[in-house]
Formats: sequence, C-alpha cells, structure tokens
Amino acid sequence: MKRIISLIMAALTAVAVFAGCSSAPAKDNGKLKIVTTIFSEYDWVRNITAGLDDIDLTLLVENGTDFHSYQPTAEDIVKISNCDVFIYVGGESDKWVNDALKGAVNKEMTVINLLDELGTKAKEEETVEGMQGDSDKKEDEPELDEHVWLSLKNASLLCGKISDKLSEKNAENKEIYSKNTEEYLKKLNELDAQYKSVRDTAKYDTLIFADRFPFRYMLDDYNLKYYAAFSGCSAESEASFETVAFLSKKLDELKLPALMKIDGSDGKIANTVLQTSNQKNAKILELDSMQSVSKQEIEGGKTYLDIMKNNLDVFTQAVKG
Repeated sequence: MKRIISLIMAALTAVAVFAGCSSAPAKDNGKLKIVTTIFSEYDWVRNITAGLDDIDLTLLVENGTDFHSYQPTAEDIVKISNCDVFIYVGGESDKWVNDALKGAVNKEMTVINLLDELGTKAKEEETVEGMQGDSDKKEDEPELDEHVWLSLKNASLLCGKISDKLSEKNAENKEIYSKNTEEYLKKLNELDAQYKSVRDTAKYDTLIFADRFPFRYMLDDYNLKYYAAFSGCSAESEASFETVAFLSKKLDELKLPALMKIDGSDGKIANTVLQTSNQKNAKILELDSMQSVSKQEIEGGKTYLDIMKNNLDVFTQAVKG
C-alpha cells in the first residue's frame, strides 16, 4: 500500500512540476503566497496577517475531509510547488509532503513543520490502560502525536514561530506581523487562563473518551488523566467488547458526570458504553478536534478561538459536573 501511495505521489509531483514550469513565478501577482494544510494553521495565519492585502492564503483541506485521510490533488501539488511559505503539521498523516516538495518550482520556499517547531515539546502517541490497539500499526513504530493545535500553549508558541518566519520572508510587513501576533497571543493566553481557572476548581480530574483521543496535548496542559477507546490517529472505528466493558467499568468507578466523544463521531460507542454502565444520568459531550472543518463553516465565520471557547464550555461541564 505504501508503495502504491508513493507511486501516486510521484505521478502527481511530475504533473505539478510540468504545470509549475509553465506557470508564472510564485510572486507573479505581487502577493506572498502562503499554503496551509489544515484549518488551525490557516486561521492562525489569517490573524497574523490581518489587514494586509498583499497576502494570498490557501487552505488545502477545506472540504470537510479528515486530515488523516487527506491526499493532495495535482492542483494542490501545483499550489504547494509555487508558494512562498508552506505550513504543515509534519506527522504520520503528512508523509506525502516529502514527495510533494521534491519537485517544488520555488526553490526559495520557506517550509514550516509544526512538530519540528515544537521540538522537545512534541509528544509521542501513547497507549493507556484499556485502549484498543490499531491493527494497522506495528507495536515498534512510535509516532509523534499530530494534534498539536489542540493546546492553547502550543498555539501561542507556534504562532510566534510562524510570525517570525513570515517576518524573515517578508520584512516589509514585519511590524504588522508583530503587532497582529502580539494581539492574538493575548487572546490565546487569556483563553488558556480560563481553562486553567476551570481546572483549578474542578471536581473531576479524569475524562473518558468513548472514541478516538486527539486531546493529549490539551489534557496534559491542565494535568488531567484520561481513558479512551482508541489513540488519536487510530484507523479503528469498531470497539471490542473488552474495550466497551473497560470504559463502562471506569465510568462507574469514577462516577463521572460525562462521557466524551469527538466531532464527526456517530456516538455509537459512547451510547453503548453508557447503556452498559450504571451512570445512566451521565451526559455524552462532544469536543471539537478541528480535524475536518469545511469551507462552508469557515465562510460562516468559524474561527480557531471560537472553537476553543466552545470546547471550554464542554470542558467545564466534564470536569465540574
């Protein structure tokens, strides 16, 4: 399968190189071309570059596709090949990027890998008690947890890194980048402080996800424990009897007021866990992982901060009851 994907990517890259060689240079319209893979990066850059009309910003994963299963089209490869700045997460789901960059027309492109920028703050995916293994993953293949954007602390650090890189690339707008970033970081830090305040007065210190678990960075920020059906990048969707029984037992043992699922989930596992537990009054709450934000939602005004504020409301119900 990996060989097939590599061959497809090689073909797409060849198409991109051919198309790119016949197209105009990256700055042909006088604008700085920035390509981002996922919504959080896109929205961060929107805030950092606010008020500027010489920025051409593109979001690749915009049709509601989960970024774990995204594969670029030939048109996407051309956009990457000709851009000035390319921003991506850099985890297992972005394995296609290396091939896409090999044939880039713009050899002076600035490439920003979020996991690289996090450095030692990047965390490996972990398997906690009761978590169902991924049948497609080998046990000796540790992977970095890709879901870095779900930590407000990470968001602050990464926005600062992106702002610095944009200033290096486009010095004439440095003051605007710096001013916008400073204002945006204040908002991120204020929201982080609200999360911390809720945690400081929390009744419960554990969350149970009857679903995939992409929130490790967030929960680690606030010193919370968790149990989950699957890891954040797991391809599994059907929970075993043992997994359901374990989560149900933990829900009873901890007497939690809520059971968690994530956006895009049909809630079947959560409902089954709840039905087999004694905590019949527990709520099923949804945290938004921003893994499949659609173009329509963005055009409707959805922002990173709005989603994290909504998540705060859910977070509050889960830990305070």
